[in-house]
Amino acid sequence: MHVTLEISIDPALAGRVRIGALALDEVTVRETDAALTAEAEAYAEQLRHRYGGVKSAEVPGAAEARALYKALGLDPTKIRPSNEALLRRVLKGEGLPTVNTLVDALNLCSLRYQLPFGLYDADRIRPPVLLRRGAAGEGYEGIRKSLVSVAERPVLADAEGPFGNPSSDSSRTMVTVETKRALVVVYAPAMLSNARLDEVLDGTESTLTRFCDGRRSGRWLLPPN
Repeated sequence: MHVTLEISIDPALAGRVRIGALALDEVTVRETDAALTAEAEAYAEQLRHRYGGVKSAEVPGAAEARALYKALGLDPTKIRPSNEALLRRVLKGEGLPTVNTLVDALNLCSLRYQLPFGLYDADRIRPPVLLRRGAAGEGYEGIRKSLVSVAERPVLADAEGPFGNPSSDSSRTMVTVETKRALVVVYAPAMLSNARLDEVLDGTESTLTRFCDGRRSGRWLLPPN
């Protein structure tokens, strides 16, 4: 059953975070795609050539995600933004993880734009969706992880509870080859302009639909500014 997504940010996080979001319908998720793998490997090699020997925090763009975490009261050296975790992996000469074409394409976008993304199967979400702080004791089963605690951390939650944050998402809403509708969320510092957030969403939509087809059914910039 198609359910219209509604997304908002808790006023308690005002001035600390922005999000951009895309809803994509009719996506086709496959296990692998040779062209996507080649493009990701080529971009990773560019990063290694350009920033080899440089700390991940010093790569241009990485400071934006760190600024977001600090604004939210998180230490980015202890709880790393997902984009920096990918960047550190690449700069150490390791390949990007391969999950499926939608996840892999979004990891490429996270590397390109150096912001943390979340990716969710929209049919597993029970709207409305709210970005808020996690309550004491809240958590969820992570993807290939045990319990992820979200107490006092920014977290996306729906009618069933929390399901995603800028570092680690839940198994409940994870994308698989069966996914037909996806929600993409990019987490950004409050000072990020509409123009920059639009640029990120445009590039992300282009990359995802190039490798996974689909059509946009929703787009959000929150707060709208």
